[in-house]
Amino acid sequence: MASQLKEPHVVIFPFMAQGHTLPLLDLSKALSQRHIKVTIITTPSNSISISKYIRNYPSISLAQIPFPSIPGLPEGCENTTQLPSMEFFLTFLQATKHLQKPFEQVLHQMSESNTLPICVISDFFLGWTLAPCKALGIPRLVFHGMGVFSMAVAKTAWVQVESRETNSTAESDPLYLPGIEIPFVLTGADLPEGIDTSHHDDPYSQFLAEVAEADINSWGVVVNSFLELEGNFVSPLESFYQNGAKAWCLGPLCLYDDSKESFHGSLDRHQHEVIMKWLDEHTVPASVIFVCFGTQAHIPPAQLDEVAYGLEDAKVPFLWVVRSDIWSLPDGMEERVKGKGLIIREWVDQPAMLKHSAIGGFLSHCGWNSILESLSVGVPILAWPMIAEQALNAKLVVEGLHVGVGIEKMQGPDAKVIGVSREAICRGVKELMEGCQGRIAREESQNLGEVARQVVKEAAGSSYLSLGNLIDQLCASQLK
Repeated sequence: MASQLKEPHVVIFPFMAQGHTLPLLDLSKALSQRHIKVTIITTPSNSISISKYIRNYPSISLAQIPFPSIPGLPEGCENTTQLPSMEFFLTFLQATKHLQKPFEQVLHQMSESNTLPICVISDFFLGWTLAPCKALGIPRLVFHGMGVFSMAVAKTAWVQVESRETNSTAESDPLYLPGIEIPFVLTGADLPEGIDTSHHDDPYSQFLAEVAEADINSWGVVVNSFLELEGNFVSPLESFYQNGAKAWCLGPLCLYDDSKESFHGSLDRHQHEVIMKWLDEHTVPASVIFVCFGTQAHIPPAQLDEVAYGLEDAKVPFLWVVRSDIWSLPDGMEERVKGKGLIIREWVDQPAMLKHSAIGGFLSHCGWNSILESLSVGVPILAWPMIAEQALNAKLVVEGLHVGVGIEKMQGPDAKVIGVSREAICRGVKELMEGCQGRIAREESQNLGEVARQVVKEAAGSSYLSLGNLIDQLCASQLK
């Protein structure tokens, strides 16, 4: 035991999706900076990009376990970005359960070599990691990839549905969520898909219920956020956990990484230089809008056309990352936007783009990582949520923190959102980059960016202190 305490060891097991993996890799770097040895458990395909991202950190190592081959899941899919469509998502989640035995073998090997970790930090979707950890007396901390606010709201709404016999709430009706003081109105339409459905008896809800049980019985929850951003929602979130488990706000995790390595192993260095040169040519600070919609949401070609026309009509310089193999620019547009807009179809180093002085706004899907990366460098957001908890994130950004502008969505006859028009995109871009609301959002985001850097980098910062306290408590628990 004494040898373990001289060099504490942490095991990190990310879920196989870019948005879930990247913040845990940044947490691994933060731990290594505190002289903690880290073992990241992953599968062979995922290890390729991970190993490149951590190669300058000798105290971080990889333990590979094979990804299972199961009926209904295309061969070779080891990450959600490799799925042909999100229709395979539930099958992918169920496949991860087959990783439990190899995970147990890794822990037993560590036990035999007297290198058991002081904790395992694993993703919410990997709830089955709790039982092996308990069997060996290892604290398991859970990681969601979401912010405090969205987690507290989602958990409260889930319990509300469970406690009523029928789901009578219309999507447009305001939500009442006991135990959470929210300074703006939420509706059923803001909730992640599946939370407000009756009875929770479908296969996806049953999977969520299973991993949620492991979640609330974990030793604690690691959150990629900071108290100055979401501190008001920490207590409501912690109320769902057993045995006094705490929510440890350690973020923004992206600020712990001082290296120049990109997570995306396929990143073209020449392309990166071309992008940076193009941005350098825009010498007016905060004059370019960055446009990127993440890795998961599928945007049909007709909607991408609307984005293209909206950006063109706004007459604001734009850098747009398009993730589609089947879409091409409308006829004649490439020539019309030449010099005014740059469209990229490969991975880019998003944090580096957002840091550039020419970038003055971010048209974003409101994934939590993207929000933190943007706010950490003082860039306001044009919020266009698409899937998962992104609508909650967008409400927090626009109405709670006032660091962004919302985008108007089109609705069909049944009140379902059917897309965003080019006119709405044009108005949103112009308001964010040139309007009064955009000016306020820019000021607020710059103020938050200063705070974000302080909480991580300064010895008295809330996240800096929380990380130290977490390590101290875990080390102390090993002495008992």
